[in-house]
Amino acid sequence: MSHGARVIRTGVSSAGPAAPPSAAPSSASAGSDGELVDGAYFRSCAGMLKVAQMISLLVGFISVNNSQWTDYSAYSYFQIVTMCDLVMILFFYIIHIFRVYRMLTCVSWPLAEFLHYLIGTILLLIASIVAASKSYNLTGLVAGATFGFLATILCVLSIWSSYKVSCITQSTSK
Repeated sequence: MSHGARVIRTGVSSAGPAAPPSAAPSSASAGSDGELVDGAYFRSCAGMLKVAQMISLLVGFISVNNSQWTDYSAYSYFQIVTMCDLVMILFFYIIHIFRVYRMLTCVSWPLAEFLHYLIGTILLLIASIVAASKSYNLTGLVAGATFGFLATILCVLSIWSSYKVSCITQSTSK
């Protein structure tokens, strides 16, 4: 007994014949991959955390820059650390927004971002402690150190979330 070839349709409901496939779902999925800007990253927790870090670093930098300095080396160190950290966070933000990590696969982006946050957070914590200890109750310097500590806490949250994500993806990929 020869039964011949059978065609099994998985997308057909029992209510009627199958409709021809529409181009809308495939173009929507291709459009999200083909778009230049990742709009979902703007609204993601990691994206908003990066924006909060950049804002707190910028406010801390401006506060220290516009106040009276009593110790040039301490506050210039604070300014250098906050600006370097701000530029690197902006760099990784742009990498995620424009999906550069898909084109440059030779770089381990999660590891690079994790190491940046680890080193940057340690340097920012040291700079904030030094700025707070040298502030002598000057409001601009106290505000700069406070925003430095806030940025440090936000960077620790980023380290924790990236470590958590990397551990989860590592354990489930086996």
